[in-house]
Amino acid sequence: MAGSVPVAGGRRLPGGGADPGRGGPTIRRIVLGSRLRRLRVRRGIGLDAAAQAIRASVPKMSRLERGQGGCKERDIADLLTLYAVTDLREREAYLALARGANTPGWWQRYGDLTPRWLETYLGLEEAATLIRGYQSHRVPDLLQTPAYAAALARLTYPDDSASAVARRVDLLERRQQTLARSDPPRCWQLIDEGALRRSVGGPAVMREQIRHLLRLHSPEFPEIALHVVPLHTSVATALAGSVTLLRFAEPDLPDIAYLEQLTGALYLDDPDDVERHRLAVDRLAAPVTEHTSTDAFLRQVLHAT
Repeated sequence: MAGSVPVAGGRRLPGGGADPGRGGPTIRRIVLGSRLRRLRVRRGIGLDAAAQAIRASVPKMSRLERGQGGCKERDIADLLTLYAVTDLREREAYLALARGANTPGWWQRYGDLTPRWLETYLGLEEAATLIRGYQSHRVPDLLQTPAYAAALARLTYPDDSASAVARRVDLLERRQQTLARSDPPRCWQLIDEGALRRSVGGPAVMREQIRHLLRLHSPEFPEIALHVVPLHTSVATALAGSVTLLRFAEPDLPDIAYLEQLTGALYLDDPDDVERHRLAVDRLAAPVTEHTSTDAFLRQVLHAT
């Protein structure tokens, strides 16, 4: 592979670059909004009164509490005054969150390539302690080789120049450094057999990709768990497509189910919605983890590629 970066225990992962941060402005906005909402509710203040205090509409105030979009320090200071937060250190902690929420994330350098809806996911992915999902059509992003990622980018964005494709691969490798941290998230992935049988970039690229999955599915990477869903598994039809479930250490961040589409994405944080997707993934995983040897399956696919 193109390069590597040393990590704890002498392991090495593809790519290079510094250990990433923990979600950047995305997470700070969500945490700030959640804490402000808790303060407001505790004081018994309505959303309309809070909006009036910062000279904003109710929808804008609602977006602020959901962590959507930037925020002004002046507005946060006014809300803290409204909520009777007078302790200077506590106020400064909130204002520091607000400043961080307005700081561009590392992914801004790829802003011409990444849609706004994806930027939210990049921050969430970076902050997650558990990344669990099912991929029906392709190898999960965090487990792709550069050659596979480049071939996939050329298929997805056929009008891209060679330099744009290279930058998309750079972005992916930057994301993959999340798994190279000294305290990486647990990454538990179900991959549909069809995603491995479907040729992306040709036989040589697919063989390299499957060998990479075999390497990741080893004691060298205990935080990564891989399972292949055979084509004959009918339970997969219960899921309309791929889904990623994210869990966080931060108590102000709820579990999220992420469903990516060609031109957008859904971020589900309602507990009932997340639980429904979790149960669907669990039902799909149960027979696979009990009766299917990932190593043997990957080697079978490699032999046939």
